[in-house]
Amino acid sequence: MNYKRQIKKSKNTGYTIIETMIAISLFLIIITIGMGALLNANALHKKSQNKRSIVDNLNFIMEDMSRNIRTGSNYSCDRGPNCSSGGTTLSFISSDSTAWSYRISGNAIFRSISGVDTELTPSEVKINNSGFVVVGAEPFSTPDTQQPLVTIMLSGAITESDGSLTPFSLQTSVSQRLLDIN
Repeated sequence: MNYKRQIKKSKNTGYTIIETMIAISLFLIIITIGMGALLNANALHKKSQNKRSIVDNLNFIMEDMSRNIRTGSNYSCDRGPNCSSGGTTLSFISSDSTAWSYRISGNAIFRSISGVDTELTPSEVKINNSGFVVVGAEPFSTPDTQQPLVTIMLSGAITESDGSLTPFSLQTSVSQRLLDIN
């Protein structure tokens, strides 16, 4: 008798433990990289949101200064009525006849209403190389043909929580709302 040996081929219908461990390891590596990217994006978003909030505060300060200066009169700088070369203090009479001044001192902007100082800038902002330029603000008794114009220039840096500095520069010009031309 001729015995034929029949070889049975067995079919594996599942995964081995090694294949399962390799698949889980790859999955964990991909998830770890994805979570790292997600956490980094979240940290960048918070940093960007914080910086945007500070810049919005600076824009609000500039807008508030512009509104108050626009409705005022009798402008003068710390260098006199016309300081075309710039000064660090701007004084004027507000629409309700009180004495106002804006002063850039140290690293901050201060507002003084009837002698009471208030710091306007947030603690993260350091102001430098800034000032006020006033033209056309001669006394009313002298004939002039130029409407008073105040230019506010602010530059400095925003200090981040990690110690990094982000420079900024803002400028606006404001003319007096009342007609002041002889």
